[in-house]
Amino acid sequence: MTAGVDQIGAKIGEIETEMKRIDMWQQAPLDPEKYEFHSAFAMDTMAYSQWLQFVFIPRVHEAIASNGSFPQQSNVGAQAIREFDGYDEASGLVTLLCEFDALIEGRA
Repeated sequence: MTAGVDQIGAKIGEIETEMKRIDMWQQAPLDPEKYEFHSAFAMDTMAYSQWLQFVFIPRVHEAIASNGSFPQQSNVGAQAIREFDGYDEASGLVTLLCEFDALIEGRA
């Protein structure tokens, strides 16, 4: 693994830890129909925090485990800014997601 992949893995760990710290981590699994989304960030079937937990984080873990490729850019931080505007408890999470974007874009 390259250092970049290690950094991405570490950042995902930080994101997960922060989501748990601010009580944004959901214990119960999602209903299967929630995964039948058609819009960006699954906004048509789930909350952004659910998408982070149930779609984004697992996909990043899968890409790391399979030495898969990452996109050339990421917009999870930009979306987090929109979603969590005014939610002060999420400011650390927003920062971590923006840092994730920077890691991905630094690989391009």
